Amino acid sequence: MRRALQLAERAAASDATVLVTGESGTGKELIARHLHLRSRRRSGPFVAVNCGAIPEALFESELFGHERGAFTGADAKKRGLFAAASGGTLLLDEIGETPKGAQVKLLRALEDHRVRPVGATEDVSIDVRVVAATHRDLGELARAGAFRRDLYYRLRVVPIEVPPLRERPDDILPLARAFIARTCRENACGPCSLSSDVLDALAAYPWPGNVRELENAIERAVVLAEGQPRIELGDLPPELRRISGERRAQGASPDDDSVTLAEVERRHILATLARMNGNRAATARVLGIGENTLWRKLKALGVPPAR
Repeated sequence: MRRALQLAERAAASDATVLVTGESGTGKELIARHLHLRSRRRSGPFVAVNCGAIPEALFESELFGHERGAFTGADAKKRGLFAAASGGTLLLDEIGETPKGAQVKLLRALEDHRVRPVGATEDVSIDVRVVAATHRDLGELARAGAFRRDLYYRLRVVPIEVPPLRERPDDILPLARAFIARTCRENACGPCSLSSDVLDALAAYPWPGNVRELENAIERAVVLAEGQPRIELGDLPPELRRISGERRAQGASPDDDSVTLAEVERRHILATLARMNGNRAATARVLGIGENTLWRKLKALGVPPAR
């Protein structure tokens, strides 16, 4: 995350097009907003659009605008999202869902800084910084012919990859505490802490929905805790409770209110390594992290290299 934020900081000084990639729920839009707020365009608008939510027939009209009478139902002139974001930043979320027919016009807008509204006879100049985001592999889509190669290269002038939450275990507890504080403010309830069982479950869960899933799980837990001073395992969603139950069945340590998240992670890594008979590749797969990440963690824990 530090690398992603550092890249955003460096890219913010220019108007270069940025492509933010990462799984759903990792915070790609937050990176785009951070980039906007650190740029010279911070006083301008930040406009976000989900390309996958626009019907193909209306895609050009939504992005570039249209003239009155351009098509059935066009009763008035409408400016597009490029014009709406003038002087600011336009986030094209889920850019991989852009219809093939509209991709060439999007490429022209990025290269020439001009768009032609549907039904118009002249181009209109635009002053907008474009940030694109996707959870899909645009390079693979381009190789398969589903996405224009030239547009792909034009979008990824500055590529920023946001890592999934399972590769950022140290972020789980700070994020959880931030979500607790915000949910308590919004629901006018007192602050609450996390039991060791909850810490265990948060550390063990692979978080397929990433930060968004963590946010929803914590919001649910705070609401179900009903003002109690501590969130317990029963307040978490069923899938997190199931992970905790599986760990207990495998011999995880009993409840200990003094255990830290780092200790929970240490126990989980070492128990998994033992269960895999020391096979580090298998351990990394079970933990849902890369082998290099596992190697660094084991080194920090003082585990000698495998022979």
